[in-house]
Amino acid sequence: MLMNMNALLETAVENHFAVPAFNIGTCQFLNGIIELCEEVEAPVILAVHPLEQNFQRESGMAAVLKAAHNAKVPVCVHLDHSGIADIVRAIRNGFTSVMIDASLMSFEDNVDMTKQVIKIARPLGISVEAELGTIGKNAGAAEEGTKDIIYTRPEEAREFVERTGTDTLAVAVGTAHGIYPPDFRPQLKLDLLSEIRQSVDVPLVLHGGSSNPDEEIKEAVRRGISKVNIASDIKYAFYKQLRRTLAENENMIEPFDIYPEAVKAMQQAALHKMELFGTVGTAQLYHF
Repeated sequence: MLMNMNALLETAVENHFAVPAFNIGTCQFLNGIIELCEEVEAPVILAVHPLEQNFQRESGMAAVLKAAHNAKVPVCVHLDHSGIADIVRAIRNGFTSVMIDASLMSFEDNVDMTKQVIKIARPLGISVEAELGTIGKNAGAAEEGTKDIIYTRPEEAREFVERTGTDTLAVAVGTAHGIYPPDFRPQLKLDLLSEIRQSVDVPLVLHGGSSNPDEEIKEAVRRGISKVNIASDIKYAFYKQLRRTLAENENMIEPFDIYPEAVKAMQQAALHKMELFGTVGTAQLYHF
């Protein structure tokens, strides 16, 4: 069932689990994630980056929306890391949640841009996510980021939420988009996360959730993260297996032969994340 982010995360906040936002770059990811979530009775956010929206076009977005409508679990279709033009396009495509990413702007410009998006989206029942602070970026990630993370300050988070009325807030506490290089050991500032959680009353979002230690992510959810973005981990699992399949079967040409093992590998990575977040089995908590 399709719903907006507010409805999806309200139950997550009340029951202390987090909902994964898996990037849906192709129909293989779409079908694989929906199938998995129905199997384990878990709500899910189908996240689409603007470049993925461009790649799949309106016909692809129609497929995402139809799958969400027909799903036997709660589903939100969310546009990730976007500007206003992409947000308007997503709204026209039927998305139920959008993210305005003005985190690289000044605080005041971020406030103003977020308020503009809320003015467009809220009358239509569409949830809005904003970001305060900056997320790092590793090689290969499509999402924007910076070399040096600017951590979210609790007092600014409180002011930002009060002035904008954003529905959810993505915070910077030490993650980066993409797969971390072997010589880098990420570490979340969990005490900072707790301070932010005490400062605002909206659901908090963790971007760059791939590659962090499991216990660290699990603790972040315990301390108040309600949505975790996962893209690189499931893509890495999918394409690693796909390369292996093609290398072992040089003459294989049918998509229905090529993709199944890659989809299974992706599903295993996604399930591992949902188990960390406490999402498995929580679809029964929703009334739909």
